[in-house]
Amino acid sequence: MTDKTYDLIVIGTGTAASVSAFSCRKAGWSVAVIDHRPFGGTCALRGCDPKKVLIAATEVIDGLERMGAIDTLQGEARIDWAALQRHKRSFTDPVPDTREQAYGKQGIDAWHGRARFTGSNTVVVDDTALTARHIVIAAGAEPARLPIEGVEHLVLSNDFLELEQLPHRIVLVGGGYIGFEFAHIAARAGAEVTILNRSKRPLAGFDPDLARLLIERTRALGVDVRLGHEVKAVHKTGSGFEVQADGPEGRVDIGTDLVIHSAGRVPALASLDLDKAGISHEKGKLKLDGHLRSTSNPAVYAAGDAAGGPLPLTPVAALEAHAVIDNLLGNKDATVDYTGIPSVVFTLPSLARVGLLEAEAKEQGLRFKVKHESVPGWFTARRVNESCYGHKVLVEEDSGKILGAHLVGPEASEVINLFGFAMRSGLTADALRYATFAYPTATSDIDSMLP
Repeated sequence: MTDKTYDLIVIGTGTAASVSAFSCRKAGWSVAVIDHRPFGGTCALRGCDPKKVLIAATEVIDGLERMGAIDTLQGEARIDWAALQRHKRSFTDPVPDTREQAYGKQGIDAWHGRARFTGSNTVVVDDTALTARHIVIAAGAEPARLPIEGVEHLVLSNDFLELEQLPHRIVLVGGGYIGFEFAHIAARAGAEVTILNRSKRPLAGFDPDLARLLIERTRALGVDVRLGHEVKAVHKTGSGFEVQADGPEGRVDIGTDLVIHSAGRVPALASLDLDKAGISHEKGKLKLDGHLRSTSNPAVYAAGDAAGGPLPLTPVAALEAHAVIDNLLGNKDATVDYTGIPSVVFTLPSLARVGLLEAEAKEQGLRFKVKHESVPGWFTARRVNESCYGHKVLVEEDSGKILGAHLVGPEASEVINLFGFAMRSGLTADALRYATFAYPTATSDIDSMLP
């Protein structure tokens, strides 16, 4: 067994991992990165970016459907799935080599293989032991394990993004953001899609009133959204698969060509042998202090999805990595400010959130005003014949601070960023109210959204 020693070992090559590795190398540290998957991480290869490329084609179909419904556009269009995948791969295929070359140019050692701890500051990759003063776990997340008979028949989200051909019938197990985003892509590409969600409230991290508007819009698209349906088994059949679920009215059997796991993700920690490094964890999550440091092994930090923080988002991974860097390089009290970070479901139209839900604000005993409306008659929605447009904005009574903003509709994924910027910058609702935005734009609706 060969031994190598570094100042820093980073497990993973996604956003949090790369920020940590490059920053510490720039400070003169010796650095190694380890990944058993192609270098680049989930967002660039198996998540945000390829998903958004696929959505680009569905935006065209969506526009044709909406404007065709009022006879302003004639004719039809269809998505060539194979061509769309070729376009997507033009983004994803270069990433692993580009990322590895970037590590090499900076003098960072890149290791391919699974990492597992063998001591408090030692990991093994294949037959090589690597030791470091500090280790950052930035291994991302992986699909949660589901207690379903025949679970091996479910494909994962990254499998959907790599499909060479789109099956005619698709069942999505789970009604979170992955399930709804994939449903909107697949349905507009011509597939028959069913979402099975165990609880009666899908999209649990988003405002329930606006989520209901999106569910209605999703059903109008032709997606069969079934709530309160818990999948119990998936069986292989001669022509595909049969999905068995318990619903409000008893058992249902659904025939399909493809079953996709869209029921959530958890930190990718299972293969790391954390106990051998004395790294405390509970229920699949690391025990970290406010500085993203292991509570039981001060040599170990975590960032990104592997840290299991409140917002598993790419920008948050970068924020957390910068906090880890500050702690490693001198500022031992660095923490992460999660104020004003938006989260978006990239359906068409999109559903967006920043700050507190209404229920959360009530639980905290805050005194606030709320303005909640469904406004398909506003110019922003009528211009593009979009029936799904609504908002809910929470403003603290005494301070005028924006506590939360929730949007669904055209350009919600962009407008939510202004609410987030205002919250992060400490701007009040009046500061937004009296701002002058270009008209007519979706942003110019903000004044009418404020209570």
